[in-house]
This record gives sequence, structure tokens and C-alpha cells, in this order.
Amino acid sequence: MCANTQLPDINAEPLKTTIAKFCVVVVFGIAFANIEASVVVYLREIFHPDGFHFPLDMLGEKQHLKRLILNEIGREAATMVLILTACWLAGRNRQQRFAYFLTIFAVWDIFYYVWLKILIGWPAAIMDWDVLFLIPVIWASPVLYPVLISGVFLVWAAIILHRDRRGRPVRPTVFDWLAFGASGAIIVVSFCIAGVHASEQGFEAYFYRSLFAAGFVLGILTFARCCLKSGCAHSKR
Repeated sequence: MCANTQLPDINAEPLKTTIAKFCVVVVFGIAFANIEASVVVYLREIFHPDGFHFPLDMLGEKQHLKRLILNEIGREAATMVLILTACWLAGRNRQQRFAYFLTIFAVWDIFYYVWLKILIGWPAAIMDWDVLFLIPVIWASPVLYPVLISGVFLVWAAIILHRDRRGRPVRPTVFDWLAFGASGAIIVVSFCIAGVHASEQGFEAYFYRSLFAAGFVLGILTFARCCLKSGCAHSKR
């Protein structure tokens, strides 16, 4: 057990300011999710006029759609730039900016499905399959799994902001960053394997839940280790 002797940081951001900025980035994420969902409604009319379902049609083999697919890849890249820009403007240090990135990404991802449900009644169930991303290949999985990640991101963001205010920032070591990288890579690989086979019959068998779970649990344990280690380090000062 580590005794907490950390004194309040007189330079810490006021709680009201942190709450206000958090609410602003949440509103941004919700509005941005509406834009994303609206675009996807149009795209499904173009790419899937007979209905969006798995296994997917091989759209890359249709010459008149190749340019639109490239355009969609560019839009996804621009989406990430926009999220990074927003979190940079919202935060005043690296801890806050990372926390606001997690917040915007999570709210955007969760409310993307909320808006699609409102607009077109999809997904019908949390285990419906979706195309998650297109860079560098198609990512695919049931809706549940990206939503789980987003839920964890929101919890992490709240913890990081709380600790930053108290002058007890989470400070990952090189080992921690390697573990986070491994966690993310494992999860992405689980999505990409499923995406590569998304146009095949029996595509569900290619989403390895155990592989996703390994990356997911590794990320959670690594973050918990960072929090405990950082807390002990500050208590000893």
C-alpha cells in the first residue's frame, strides 16, 4: 500500500474548467458522429443499394466504385486528423490532450451507432457486423467490440483528467508504451483478419474473439499498472 501524501497542485486547472471542456468535447464527438453517420447513410445507398449485409460484395472489383473507395479512405484519414486537431486545441498539456483524444474518439464511435439506429434503424442488434475502417485493409467485427473499446477509453480519459488535476499524472514507461502498442496491434490484427474474409461465406469464423480478448485485457492491465505505479511514485516524494 502506498500512503498518499501528495499536496494539491496550486497550478491545477479548476474543476469547473475541466468539466466544461469535457462537456464541450463530448458535444463535439456527438455532433461529429452525426456527420459520420449521415455520410454512411449516403454511402450505403451508393455501395449497397440492395442492403448492407455480410458477407460483403467485392466493391473493389467494380470499376466505377474504385474512385469512390479511394475517396472514402481519404475521408477516414481526414477524420483522424480532425479528432487529433480538436483534442490538441482542447488540452493544455499532453495528458489532457491524450485524454480528450480518447474522449472524442469514444463518444464519436458510440454515437455513430446511436445515430445510425435513429436514422435507418441499424444495427438491429449489438452483434450485427460492421466495417470499422479501411486503412490499410478492411477492418470488420460485430458492433459490440469497438463499443467495448470506446467504453474503456472513456473510463481512461476520466481517470487521466482527474489525476492531471491533482498533479498525479499517469506516466507510462517505455515498457508500458510497448505493451500498449502490442495491445493495439493485437486488436487491430483481430479486426483485419475478419475484414480480409468479410466477403466470404463463413466470415464469422475469422473473427477470433480470444485474440481480441488478449489485446483488450493486455491494454486494461497495462493502464492499471501505470496508474498504480504512478500513484506510488508520487507518494514517495
